[in-house]
Amino acid sequence: MGRDGSKVVSLEEERTRRAMVGKATGPDAEAASAVPGGATAWKQMNALLADPRAREVVRALPEQQFYWILTEVGMTDAVEFWELASPRQRMFILDMELWDSWNFSEAKSHQWLNHLLEAGEEAVLEQLPHMDAELLILMFKKEIIVGGGIGDLVSDEERVADWDHSFDNVYFLTFRNAERARAVGTFIDIIFRNDRELYLGLMEGIKVELESELEELAYRFRSGRLADLGFPELEDALTIYARLSPDSFIPSAEKRLDLASGITGLPMPAGYEESFLNRALARVEGPVDQELTALVNSALVADGAALRSREGMEAIFRRVHGYLSIALEHLSDGDVERAAAIIGREYLSRLFRLGFGMVMELRKHHESLVIDDYATGRVIEGLRATPPRFYRALDPDGIDGFREFRELADIRRINELLDRHGDPA
Repeated sequence: MGRDGSKVVSLEEERTRRAMVGKATGPDAEAASAVPGGATAWKQMNALLADPRAREVVRALPEQQFYWILTEVGMTDAVEFWELASPRQRMFILDMELWDSWNFSEAKSHQWLNHLLEAGEEAVLEQLPHMDAELLILMFKKEIIVGGGIGDLVSDEERVADWDHSFDNVYFLTFRNAERARAVGTFIDIIFRNDRELYLGLMEGIKVELESELEELAYRFRSGRLADLGFPELEDALTIYARLSPDSFIPSAEKRLDLASGITGLPMPAGYEESFLNRALARVEGPVDQELTALVNSALVADGAALRSREGMEAIFRRVHGYLSIALEHLSDGDVERAAAIIGREYLSRLFRLGFGMVMELRKHHESLVIDDYATGRVIEGLRATPPRFYRALDPDGIDGFREFRELADIRRINELLDRHGDPA
């Protein structure tokens, strides 16, 4: 029993209550169509859950697709879906959610510890063998202080200390945060009752391991798992923004790809099926889809926040798609067959860097202009954004907002508009 009077108990009743809340508040098919960007995720989830083999088909989903559906629907309304997750799907989510760039997130760690409990004791026991010992120790080192131990000469001071709990009268626990004690204690209780060896290793690890070393090792193992799925480390991902200038660009003679076997990607947003890039890609043989997905994954990692929402992911897809289209249109003079040949021998990452470089040169040429009229000032505002954005009032729909650059004509339109205002001072 903790200092606040809470007991270490099963969360099965609470989990059931939350599941019922999720089912009661989840939108029906008609309401789902009104959810911006969310209808597809809701429809996918509901179709999967309605399948007589729901557990099997849900677990067959690629890790990224499961994560995107869960993120879009939201945990509150996806409890049943989450309960069906496989260990590899859960591990992917932990790898994505528990880290902010290179840093371990204590708040996210506790949040997802709770979500694991909500999936039930069976799910926790199924997941534990798939978690690195370093990650598990790190998660609980943030939550408890451990005293005592096997073979230790426990001092009188330690023996009479005001510990919050002991499962075995050998190790003594104090919860760092009383509000979290219930969930943390319940998780450790599951380990204690079902895997005594893991429990002992966890207690000893919390006592003696250095937090900095645990974090470094946990991050290294996480990076390895994500690399197998085509997600590079942050410093490698950021290299796609090392821009190339069209004036100094030297085409590659050939390319040799070494892609991770587990790469699967985000479904293409609507409206891109007949784009210049897709028409060129349709003429290319080989693993170009995997190469494109690997590039999108790099852009997602470089952005960071985009991984946590479907809207963010789709925005990154549009950016990648746009920069590739700009580069290919420039190199091929708008000839689809030539563009396909270029894709066959040129790394998509270099084409992305070239397209990005062309957009950045556009900004460099015009960003110092001082404009009085509203519309042209908004064009400059978009160029000064990071990364630069295209002002949508120049599109046929005339919307006062911004979007990603998507074709070479975008650069030409802005150049023509701003060149009429004269060269920048």
